[in-house]
Amino acid sequence: MTFLKRGCFFFEEAKEHCGVAAISINTEHATGAIYNSLLALQHRGQDSAGIAMLIDRDGTQSKLEGIGSSGEENMHEIRIKLVKGLVSNFRESWLGDMKSRVGIGHVRYCTAGSPGLDDAQPVLINCDNLRIALAFNGNVANVKELRKILEADHDFIGDGDGEILAALFAVQMKKEKSIEKAFTAIHEKVDGAYSIAVVTSDGDLAAYRDQYGIRPLSIGISDEGVMFASESVALRVNGFDAVRSLKPGELVIVKDGSVESRQIASLPSASHCMFEYVYFSRPDSILDGVPVSDVRYRLGMALARRNVADVDVIVPVPDTSRSAAEGIGAVTGIPVREGLIKNRYIGRTFIMPTQEQRERAVRIKLNPVASVLDGKRVLLVDDSLVRGTTLRNIVAEVRSAGAKSVDVWITCPPIISPCFYGVDMSNHKQLAAANMGVEEIRRSIGADHLVYQRIEELKEAIGLGENICAGCLTGKYPTPLAQRLSEKSKSMPLVGRYTEL
Repeated sequence: MTFLKRGCFFFEEAKEHCGVAAISINTEHATGAIYNSLLALQHRGQDSAGIAMLIDRDGTQSKLEGIGSSGEENMHEIRIKLVKGLVSNFRESWLGDMKSRVGIGHVRYCTAGSPGLDDAQPVLINCDNLRIALAFNGNVANVKELRKILEADHDFIGDGDGEILAALFAVQMKKEKSIEKAFTAIHEKVDGAYSIAVVTSDGDLAAYRDQYGIRPLSIGISDEGVMFASESVALRVNGFDAVRSLKPGELVIVKDGSVESRQIASLPSASHCMFEYVYFSRPDSILDGVPVSDVRYRLGMALARRNVADVDVIVPVPDTSRSAAEGIGAVTGIPVREGLIKNRYIGRTFIMPTQEQRERAVRIKLNPVASVLDGKRVLLVDDSLVRGTTLRNIVAEVRSAGAKSVDVWITCPPIISPCFYGVDMSNHKQLAAANMGVEEIRRSIGADHLVYQRIEELKEAIGLGENICAGCLTGKYPTPLAQRLSEKSKSMPLVGRYTEL
């Protein structure tokens, strides 16, 4: 069993913030649909993108340039293409020539070290006469333990989480010859969060969401076929309007045109990531039946009902705070204005590896509108405060544009603990609220007033009750290993990944 992707060097602090898409349709336009979905998921990953498509071996596509073919026993081969940076970097000629009915795609964030294709997904692996391409969104907390177990069956060329999952899947496929049993093994052995899409050279497509349902995964069905994606918006852009979220622990297998759903695991309650609703997902997405935009609007209303806004203008920090700012404006009657203009060619700043890089990026990313801010008492609305670096620079920019005062309202409660499920907050020392009180944070970012959301209000706004993961807000995690890692990380230096523990 060998990997067919380049080796990689895995940097200790790197974790993936990703988006996945997968499709099986009855026309040869699957590649274009995957491309459209990845464009819709571009906010989830801007370091690299990848597409793996199933091609008929006896068709003209067998002559395409790409990575390998499956064994002679298979009727198909898997062609994979990886690009650095944005999805739009795929060559139109390659996409146009890649006629396929089945495939998967992926976008990835790089949070530390050298960006590039070394850890890009999908991961392609050879298992006897079967080829498997796998892509996932999330994070494997027990990656070091799994690697030791799998080394007896597989020669690793890197240390990424995707490689671990692909190797585990392939080992089980070799033993059991069953997609369901392979995913059952992942469920039994993996601690963390993972929404996975797999395509095999046998022509099968499968998608699985872990039993906690931490990371999102949606399914859409139309007359043309079935499609999966990390967010519903990536399905609707392709005309898949009958959309729902996979249940936690649900496996869907698409084989020979038939769609089968199987419940591999179930828990009394789910643990959907609250950060998906607050920040990470697009506002036009629906996660587990809840419109993201509505959640953010309610978060703004909740803040306004509990606090006095003695200001002249409400300014959202673009883009994820707009709905919340509108909610505040609806309650207070204070006008909401675009006082910060975003350069859309700059990625999210809190995931950048060094403080110097984050500060420099903020100055390039957001430009204050002096005509909106000059002489005004300004209320800045932001979705979260992680390290505080971004907001410190934004407040300074707003003051430089002539603002009389700058209040800051945060729609998320204080982030006091790391995330081990795919959001780049892996150490207590990185988190402002884990090391300072609210007043100290206010002074550090230079605001006149600082207000946070309350956890009770957050839960009410999301509307899923206790079925959310709020480990980064409470220090209480749904998986046992993450709980242990959190306690150990309190004394862990900033360099070095938690998997060393």
